[in-house]
Amino acid sequence: MADESNSVSAGRRRHGRKATGRRRKAPSKRRRALVATAWVAAALVLFGGGTLGYLYYKLNGNLTGVDINAALGTERPEDVDNGSMDILVLGSDSRAGKNDKYGKDEGGARSDTAMIVHVHEGRKKASVVSIPRDTLIERPSCTRDGEETPAAKRVMFNTAYEVGGPACAVKTVESLTSIRMDHYLEVDFSGFKDLIDRLGGVDLTTTKPIKDKKSHLDLEPGDHTLDGEQSLGLVRTRHGVGDGTDLGRIALQQAFVKALLDQIKDVNVFGNPKKLYDLADTSTKALTTDSELASVDKLLSFSRGLKGIDSKHMTMVTLPVVYDTIDINRVVPLTAQANQVWQALLADKPIPKSATKGSVGDPPDAGKVVGGDKGAAEPGDGSAEPRSSATPTPSLTRAIAQG
Repeated sequence: MADESNSVSAGRRRHGRKATGRRRKAPSKRRRALVATAWVAAALVLFGGGTLGYLYYKLNGNLTGVDINAALGTERPEDVDNGSMDILVLGSDSRAGKNDKYGKDEGGARSDTAMIVHVHEGRKKASVVSIPRDTLIERPSCTRDGEETPAAKRVMFNTAYEVGGPACAVKTVESLTSIRMDHYLEVDFSGFKDLIDRLGGVDLTTTKPIKDKKSHLDLEPGDHTLDGEQSLGLVRTRHGVGDGTDLGRIALQQAFVKALLDQIKDVNVFGNPKKLYDLADTSTKALTTDSELASVDKLLSFSRGLKGIDSKHMTMVTLPVVYDTIDINRVVPLTAQANQVWQALLADKPIPKSATKGSVGDPPDAGKVVGGDKGAAEPGDGSAEPRSSATPTPSLTRAIAQG
């Protein structure tokens, strides 16, 4: 039986879419993201830079902030500065409001996507750790609107957000890792969809069919430009890939993030004020952040710190896990390997290859699931390899395949 909890006692530190998608023409100088999630929205705001001007107050009013520090108080890992930064990025599966088309609103939401983004000192590289939502963990007690939810063992990771919102999600991650989260970013279904549509879609290459009735995604092998709805279907898909668990979905999410990051860097908005404004407006509406980022100027400053990071300098792994022996639909962390991951981040070092050994989250044949450029890890640094294939594509699109 695998261990069900992880803790690190080391020193702490601070850190500030039947394929209806448009077929792409032969690659020229193509437009070439965070995800399923919200970090990408922050990056988009960056391109607004000095042209936001008089629109500042309107854009500023779009943002939603959560005071994580006030909610958690002093019950957090030690705040020690070593030049790095850790960000918890969540994709919410709320069915409220515009999200009701994706399922019945039952009065709650869970973290459908969770990534810890560790930005290394110098802001030139990043290590990303995906946490499977079905991971069984020990959840700490959380308070929301004055009501306390007691601690619980062997509960799914994504229930933390459900019972206690962003603050509980952060508290749970910090309890799991002993790493203090410097920032929090969240985006929901409709916000993510709108953001991709404003961007003009995302270029991806599929090497095998991806068909999932539940996410309404039906893609044949080949090159596609996915719109917002298709992109959302991709990052939600799990029944059409791999073993049908959340692990296959994570592989798709990680590939999508890299493709989106590359594409954002080549979007020419400087000569198109309307597109620039539309992107900034949509981005800020899509985001929920910690209170320290809940203003345009702070978000801009934050984004500038991420400008030097591209997909080639981003290592992406999944929390080392194995299938639970009691419930095969759940996974539990591998304590020793997980500790290697957290220790590496605490020390601001690359995640060692040994950390993913024995994990079902990063299988040896990951290249068959996701293709694209290699190169996130520098030769000889001992870090874990990113999910990728051996064949780079000229346009830097990412290949998504059925496992």
